[in-house]
Amino acid sequence: MLLNAIIEGMDISFLYQAYSRFGRIEYSPKVLFKILAYGYMRSIFSSHALETACKENTKFMFLLEGMSPPSASTLNRFRQKLKDEFGQDLLAQLALQLEDAGLLSFEHVFIDGTKIEANANRYSFVWRNSVEKNVRKLQVKIQKELPKMLESYGIRYEIPEEVHSDTLEDILEKLAQIKEKRCISFVHGKGSCKTQLQREFETVQKWLDRAKEYEVKEATFRGRNSYSKTDADATFMHMKEDHMRNGQLKPGYNVNVATASGFIIGNYISPDRNDVHTLIPFTERLLRNYNIGNVVVDSGYESEENYTYYEAIEDTELWVKPSNHEQKKKRKYRNDISRKENMEYDEEKDCYICAAEKELHPTQVKRQTSKSGYITETTIYSCHNCTGCPLKERCIKSKSQVPMEERSKNIYVSKTFQRQRDEMEEKINSPMGKLLRVNRSIWAEGAFAFIKEDLLFRRFMLRGHVKVETEWFLLSFAYNVLKLHHKVQNGRLDAGLIVPENFPPGL
Repeated sequence: MLLNAIIEGMDISFLYQAYSRFGRIEYSPKVLFKILAYGYMRSIFSSHALETACKENTKFMFLLEGMSPPSASTLNRFRQKLKDEFGQDLLAQLALQLEDAGLLSFEHVFIDGTKIEANANRYSFVWRNSVEKNVRKLQVKIQKELPKMLESYGIRYEIPEEVHSDTLEDILEKLAQIKEKRCISFVHGKGSCKTQLQREFETVQKWLDRAKEYEVKEATFRGRNSYSKTDADATFMHMKEDHMRNGQLKPGYNVNVATASGFIIGNYISPDRNDVHTLIPFTERLLRNYNIGNVVVDSGYESEENYTYYEAIEDTELWVKPSNHEQKKKRKYRNDISRKENMEYDEEKDCYICAAEKELHPTQVKRQTSKSGYITETTIYSCHNCTGCPLKERCIKSKSQVPMEERSKNIYVSKTFQRQRDEMEEKINSPMGKLLRVNRSIWAEGAFAFIKEDLLFRRFMLRGHVKVETEWFLLSFAYNVLKLHHKVQNGRLDAGLIVPENFPPGL
């Protein structure tokens, strides 16, 4: 069996690190890994279904090497012990073995992303805006009632602008001291008459509980706008599988995959809904294991920060389709006089000339810092002579409450990003650029199509970012073994690019 031969030739000694050196290991980690990998190759993802297969399927029995079938809990515990670094190491080992055999080349690596639904309730959402709104309402209530409460008991306490849980705990302690000093007993149950101190003590306690709840939620967001109560690492995002056809947001993960010669060589799973922030950390992970020549991605990864990052890397080149590449082909885009791309640029004067032949000169430079600390400089070009222009309504399309007569045309230009985009546009329109874009659709998107359609994997079974990474690694490893099997069976062992018939020779 191909799977058995591949795993036998790999170094998996690090899998034993997940076990304590005390006690006895009932099942070999190598055997359990074979069972999981072959199960994912056959679209058997449930630990109970794997247990049944080990008892009934002769191929699973062969992988057990004479051992008794493991229980579902044994398989599930082993799957939970697999870590992402173990998975990436095993993928790297397999990829390097394939490279030595001439079946894989790192000259061209294709990266793509997709959204996979998490194993979480679709209506267990927590939204950042809602939490922030409730926090503000709580703060207003505390700032209004707390000073009067403290004054009535003669408590001197400087209330901060934002009252947190530690402040409320201090106030509760002071109220408890007054209770002991005045020998007041708190009562509970029907028919009991509570003192004013008890009522105010319970009010502060309710504030404290709510403050702690909001603080936990704000810490769980970790820069996101939402998360699921069932799986706090999952983010609500749009999915292609929209069975209700209403654009409903579902809890999920952003799964990024790197492929070379059709094989998956690396994964990066993120709760971020946007692909643009995943490219740099994913590339750093890949460069630790491989010497990559070209990285080909789609327009969702385009940004000035990503362009600049790849410009600083030696021997690795980025190929990305600009996000406006397809729009520029349309007549509506070319006839839109409001776009800076359709204006003439005078390099000597550093100004843009609009359709009315009026000049827009730089008036301000804005600096914006990204989440990773990258600073983008944007130059604002303004026209000071827009009064009475007959093309004004076609040229100024942004919404504003200022009357059109009082407004003037402004355009925002990042000179670095504009240069990078122009250079990339020229690259991807070259014969090699077109060939790489064709192959990206085949290899990168083809991997997701195979996993979703052939392996029938559309939703994670495990919860939590760490377990989700393990599950996707098992899928990637199973995909690679199946890909190798199909290549051997069909005699397609070439590691180069696929060149369509209509492409010029020599590529």
